[in-house]
Amino acid sequence: MWATAHQLGAVDTDSAIEAYTEIDIPQSLRDNLALFLRLERRVLKEYDPVICETFDKLLNSVIRANEGNPGTEAVAEPVDDEGVPTADTPGARAFRHAVELIDALPFDQAQVVVRAFTSFFHLANLTEENYRVEKLRERERAVDIDSTVDPSNELTVAYHQLLDEVGPEQANALLRKLEFHPVFTAHPTEARRKAVEGKIRRIAELLDEHPRLGGSALVENERHMLQEIDALVRTSPTAVKKPTPVEEADTIIDIFDHTLFDIVPLVYRRFDDWVMGDLAGSVEPVCPAFFHPGSWIGSDRDGNPNVTAKVSREVAAKFSTHMVKKLADKCRRVGRNLTLEAAYTKPSEELLNLWNHQVEMSEVLTSRAREISGSEPHRAVMLVMASRLDATVRRNADTMYRTAEDFLADLRVVQRSLVAAGATRAAFGPVQTLIWQVESFGFHMVEMEFRQHSVVHTRALEDIREHGLHGERGPLDPMTREVLDTFRAIGSIQRRYGQKMARRYIISFTKCAQHVADVYELANLAFAHVEDVPTLDVIPLFEQLEDLEGCIDVLDEMIALPPVQKRLAETGRKLEVMLGYSDSSKDAGPTTATLALHRAQERLAAWAKRNDIDLVLMHGRGGAVGRGGGPANKAVLAQPAGSVNCFFKVTEQGEVIFARYGNQALAMRHIESVAAATLLNSAPSVERTNTEATERYADMAGKLSSVSHEAFLSLLHTPDFAPWFSCVTPLTEVGLLPIGSRPAKRGLGAQSLDDLRTIPWVFSWSQARINLAAWYGLGSACEALGDLELLRRAYNEWPLFATFIDNIEMSIAKTDGRIAKMYLALGDRRDLAETVYNEMQLTRSWVLKIVGDEWPLEHRRVLGRAVRVRNPYVDALSLAQVRALRQVRENQDELAAEAKAKYLSLILSTVTGVSAGLQNTG
Repeated sequence: MWATAHQLGAVDTDSAIEAYTEIDIPQSLRDNLALFLRLERRVLKEYDPVICETFDKLLNSVIRANEGNPGTEAVAEPVDDEGVPTADTPGARAFRHAVELIDALPFDQAQVVVRAFTSFFHLANLTEENYRVEKLRERERAVDIDSTVDPSNELTVAYHQLLDEVGPEQANALLRKLEFHPVFTAHPTEARRKAVEGKIRRIAELLDEHPRLGGSALVENERHMLQEIDALVRTSPTAVKKPTPVEEADTIIDIFDHTLFDIVPLVYRRFDDWVMGDLAGSVEPVCPAFFHPGSWIGSDRDGNPNVTAKVSREVAAKFSTHMVKKLADKCRRVGRNLTLEAAYTKPSEELLNLWNHQVEMSEVLTSRAREISGSEPHRAVMLVMASRLDATVRRNADTMYRTAEDFLADLRVVQRSLVAAGATRAAFGPVQTLIWQVESFGFHMVEMEFRQHSVVHTRALEDIREHGLHGERGPLDPMTREVLDTFRAIGSIQRRYGQKMARRYIISFTKCAQHVADVYELANLAFAHVEDVPTLDVIPLFEQLEDLEGCIDVLDEMIALPPVQKRLAETGRKLEVMLGYSDSSKDAGPTTATLALHRAQERLAAWAKRNDIDLVLMHGRGGAVGRGGGPANKAVLAQPAGSVNCFFKVTEQGEVIFARYGNQALAMRHIESVAAATLLNSAPSVERTNTEATERYADMAGKLSSVSHEAFLSLLHTPDFAPWFSCVTPLTEVGLLPIGSRPAKRGLGAQSLDDLRTIPWVFSWSQARINLAAWYGLGSACEALGDLELLRRAYNEWPLFATFIDNIEMSIAKTDGRIAKMYLALGDRRDLAETVYNEMQLTRSWVLKIVGDEWPLEHRRVLGRAVRVRNPYVDALSLAQVRALRQVRENQDELAAEAKAKYLSLILSTVTGVSAGLQNTG
C-alpha cells in the first residue's frame, strides 16, 4: 500500500517540477525542493483538486516566464496600460498567462493559492538552510584533526593568521579584547507569525532526519511532514493583531532557548578544542566569553508610544526571570552529575567554607542537598546554588543571589576545588560551560538599550522650566512625565537586575553636545536623591549626512561635559558612538551613505586615537541592503583601520534574526564568522589593504558619491513624489500589517517622506520588486564616470567597494523587471515611472559588467541559483499583490466595505509571502 501512495505522489509531481528541476542547483537541494513540492501538492489536492490544478498552472507559467534572462528581456518589452508585457515571446506569453490565471481566481481560491505559495517559501528556505548545514558538516568531516587550523571554523583561521602576523603575545591580547555584541531591535520586519515558526522548526527537524531513514520510519517521517505542511497551509500567515512590546520580547526568548543559550558556549569550546589540542577541557580555557547580546525590545521608545516606563520594567522582568530560570535548571543538571565522592575528590577549604555559608543561610536548602548528595560535597554545593537561583526568581531576600557576579564567584569556588582535587575534566568541562553562560548572559540575558529622539528631551526640559519639575506652575505634558518615568525605570531595573541590564541610553538625531547634556540633566531631575540616579552611558546616534560630517565637532564638546568625563574615568575611557545606516541611506541615497559612513568611521578612529578614547562603534544596520544589510563578516573586514578594535556591535532585526540565529549550526557558524572578522580586522595586512585601497580610490569614490547623490535627491524632490510612491507600492497596506509594535511613521502622513521610517520605505520598495532604496543613483554615477576598468579594479582591490557592489547585485537579483513595470503603472506619473525603471536597468547593467556576470549572482553557485529557484514563487505572489492593489487603487470609491476588506486581506497575505521569499527585506 505504501508503494502505491508513494508512486501516486511522484506521478502527481512530475508535470509541476519538470521545468523547475532544470535549474542548475546541487542535487540534494533539488531533491529536497522536489520532496516538499510533492508533499505540498498532495496537501493541496486533498484540500481541493481545483486549487492544486491552479497552483500547478500558475507555477509552470511563472517558471516559464523566468527562463533565460528575463531581467534583460523585460527592458525592451512593450507593455499595456497596466504594465503587462504585450511582446510575442515565450517568456512574455507565459507571464501574461500567469496574470490571467490570477485575475480569474475567486477571492477564496486566491487566498488559498497565496497561502500555498507562502508556505512553500518557508519550505524552500528550509531546504537552503538544510543544504548549508549539510555542506558545513561535509567541510568539517574533511578536516584532518592533526592540522594546525580548522578551515571550517573561521575563528581559528583568523587567530592563526594573527599569530603569524603579530606573534602570540599581541594575538592573545587582541583575543582577550574580542567582543561581538548583536543588538536585537524592537521593530521587526519579519511578517511571519510565531505560530508559523513552530511548524517550520518541526518540519526542519523532520527534513534533517529524512535522508537517514527508510521503510516504516520514512513513511512516518513523510506522514508527519504532510501533517505539518497541511497545518501550515491552513494557518493564516498574518497575526490577528500587532504584538505588544512585551510580546515582542518572546522573539528573543525563543531564539535564546533554541540556539543561543547552548551554542554560544559551544562556540567558545570549539575554539579551545582546536587551539589547545589535547589540553582542551582539562586546563583553563583560552577563549574569552566574547558574545554579549543587547536588545531594544521594550526600551526603544523613539516614535513608539507603546513603549512606556511600565513596559520597560515588564520586559526587563521577563528577560531576567527567564534567564535565571535557565541558569537554575542548568546549574541543577550540572550539579546532579557531579557525583564525585569526597574520598576520591577532596573538597577544598574554600568549598567547605562555601558550604558552611550555605548552611548558615538556609538549613532547609542545605539539608535537602545533604540528603540527596551524601558524601558528594561538590554536588551538594551546586544543588544549593541552583535552589538559590530559584529563590532569586521568587525574590526571596534571605537566600537569593543579589548579582550574577555573586553566582559566578560561587561557581569559581567549585571550579577551583575540583582543579585542586585533580578533577580538571569536571572543572573545565560542564562547570566551565556554565561559567561561560553566566559571563555571556549574566542574570539579564540581554543588555537593554534605551533610545529616544533628541527633540523629546529638549521639549521635556523646556516644559519643566516653564511649569516646574512637579507642575507647580501648571501641568506637565504627559510626554515630559513619561521621560522622567523612563529614567526612574532605568534606576529600578539597575537596582533589581544589575547595572549591565540598563545602562545604555541612545539619542536619535544627535545634533550637538547639548543633546547629550540634556539626557544627564533629565536623569538627575528624575530623582530626589543623587545616589538614586542610575549609571548611564549616553550614546550619540549620527544618522543624517550632515550629522555624519559634523560628528567630530559634537564629540569634542561631548567629552568635555563633566558627566561624560566621569564615565570615561570609570570605564577606562571607553565611549560608544552609533552610526545610522538606515536614515543616512534614505537621506542621501545608498552610494553616498555608504561612502559617507566609511569616511565618518575613518575620522572617528583618528579622533579616538588623538583623545586616547577606547572607541566602540555601533552599526545601526537593517536586514535589507538599503539599510546597510548584507553579509556581516565581509562588512567588518571592510571597515577602516582602527574603527573596530576587536569590538563589533550591530543591530539585528526582522527575518535576519531568525535566518542568522534560528538554526543551531548556522547560528554557530555566523557567530564564529563575525568574531573571526572582528579579530582579523586588526591584522596589519587587513588594515593596510583597507587604508591603501581607500586612498587609491578616493577620487573615484568622490565622483560616484556626487553624481549618485544628485540623482537621488532629484528623484525625491520631484513634485508629488511622496504620494506617487505611496500609490505604486503597498506602503499604506504595509503600515496595517501586524508585524511590530512600532508605527510606520513618526506622526506625519503619506504626503511627506521626511518623517517616514526607513523600514517601511525599504520594505515597500522590496515588495514592489524594485528595491530602489538599495541601488538608486549608482547607475547614473557609473555612467558619468564611464571607466569600467577603473570600477573593476576597485571591485577587486577595495574591500568596501566589493562588499557594496556584491550587496547591490544581491538586491538586484531579487528585483523583477516585468513585475516592476506593473507596480510603476499603478501611478499616473509616467515621468517618474520611466526615471525609476531606467535607473534600475542602468544600475543592473553596470553592476553586472563590474562583477563580470551575465545575470545577477551568476558567479555565486548556490546563492545565485537559490534566488533563481525562489523567484518564480515570489512572482506568483507579487502578481496577486499588484493585481489586488490595482483593484483597490482604481475602485477606491466604488468598492463596498466587504470587498475592500477582502482585497486588503489578500494583499497582506501576499506581503508575508513575498517577505519570506525575498528574505532580507527589512
